[in-house]
Amino acid sequence: MCVLISSPLLETSPVADFLSHHPPGVADVAFLVENIETVTARVISCGGIVLQPIQKTQSGKYCQIKGWGNLSHSLIQLPKEAIIEEDNFLDIDHVVLNVESGDLIKAAQWYENILEFKPQQSFNIHTGISGLNSQVMISANGKVKLPINQPTSNNSQIQEFLHFNRGSGVQHIALGTKNIVQAIARFRAAGVPFLSIPKSYYSQLQQRLQSVLSPSEFQAIAQQGILVDSQQEGSTNGLLLQIFTQPIFQEPTFFLEFIERRSHPSGFGEGNFRALFTAMENEQIKRGFVSI
Repeated sequence: MCVLISSPLLETSPVADFLSHHPPGVADVAFLVENIETVTARVISCGGIVLQPIQKTQSGKYCQIKGWGNLSHSLIQLPKEAIIEEDNFLDIDHVVLNVESGDLIKAAQWYENILEFKPQQSFNIHTGISGLNSQVMISANGKVKLPINQPTSNNSQIQEFLHFNRGSGVQHIALGTKNIVQAIARFRAAGVPFLSIPKSYYSQLQQRLQSVLSPSEFQAIAQQGILVDSQQEGSTNGLLLQIFTQPIFQEPTFFLEFIERRSHPSGFGEGNFRALFTAMENEQIKRGFVSI
């Protein structure tokens, strides 16, 4: 996992240009590729835009292409001996992109045509107040997951993001962990603020998953405010444990997610998706963006 944090040194820098159009957030999502020449040739043949041509460095090759909206994608090829599969504490599990109403299908098709992503799951989440549509895209090798969301109402949390972000962009990055309970306990002790989950969620959860989680484990999960969902894949019943921070910056746009996948479920559960949507909707009500 590599996260590059930048700030502008000059008014003419690319970072300054990005911040003149958007609040602080994600400007570029990089992908590791096996053959950068092949991928770049496909991008060009499919109508994609190359922002920086292929460059060679001591550590490998890279280029940059235009992504959806003002997002860009760096394509990086490293020597095989430099690619080490480490058993890290955290990795990037998925990146979520919010797009304008009516752009969901077009954005999904763009990633399918240009970078060979494939549709994995779709969700239509609605409450009595607002809603969203989501299409999860996954890379050909299954290692990169890119959920794409669009609003279905003017007061949707996705529309709020688009308003404050001044257009489409990355809503959140999810970091994977092996032990989410221990990780979140440490983050809370360090003062990291997380979204609040209603207590009623855990009374319903206990009924659904009482045969899967031990009483002590369930108590620890509830104490840390972690969402839990199950996902059936073949004969295996996997668990998704997720939690979401409050917005990182002043504007209610970018935030982080922490996720633990037990028994290796590859997708997402609608129960957690709906619970997240409701929790974020409650925050919208507090900010006055949504009225009841």
